[in-house]
Amino acid sequence: MDRFFIRQEISQSTFIENQEDVKHISKVLRLRVNDKIEVVDSNEKEYLCEIIAISKDSVEYKVIEEVAIKRELGVQIKVYQGVPKGQKLDLIAQKLTEIGVYSITPVEFKRCVSSIKEEKEDKKIARLQRIIYEAAKQSKRNHIPKIESPMTFKELVKELKSNTINIVFYECEEENNLKSYFASLDLSDIESIGVIVGPEGGITPEEIELLESNGCKVLTLGARILRTETAAVVASAIIAYEAENIQT
Repeated sequence: MDRFFIRQEISQSTFIENQEDVKHISKVLRLRVNDKIEVVDSNEKEYLCEIIAISKDSVEYKVIEEVAIKRELGVQIKVYQGVPKGQKLDLIAQKLTEIGVYSITPVEFKRCVSSIKEEKEDKKIARLQRIIYEAAKQSKRNHIPKIESPMTFKELVKELKSNTINIVFYECEEENNLKSYFASLDLSDIESIGVIVGPEGGITPEEIELLESNGCKVLTLGARILRTETAAVVASAIIAYEAENIQT
């Protein structure tokens, strides 16, 4: 069943008015009156609904019932991704949304070989947010992850204070891994985890030292060196698996 998001509480609106969604419903999916859809409101609550009217500008529906399924993780995973080359960030944003991350922030590390130019930032962020929106619908999310504006490394260090714990993955770390680190934690006491992944060029020793001195745990993802887009997905998937377990 197809899923759509509205910006209001379900009690305040019985219309889907996002023009791309309206077009998708009427022209692509070719849904009709009496067809069922899933609607998620601004409170991230999910409802089974029935279409009662379709016009050029909106789709009207009625609520059949609230769907009581816990789809979001009990821990907010906030990924800080070193800006990669080309369109890799598109893939990263899509897959991290499917996995269940809470937010994604591009970070400009010293060894980044690419950057998001200021004059193109708004366009790039809007594109990524559209990718995330579609991935959230496809993966049955109730929360649409936000792609934050790019930040500098100095801004990242300041941002760490907003998370319960922070993790950075470093290819020169050989002993400490996610499994052993999580074994020492009670995830039920953790509200948010900052996950830091470097760019193609890696993170410099000086950056690692500064992150560690600000309370960031330095970990390895194994003996093999992963591409930046692979590392972000693998790390987030492992953390999401552990976060799922605390809800069962």
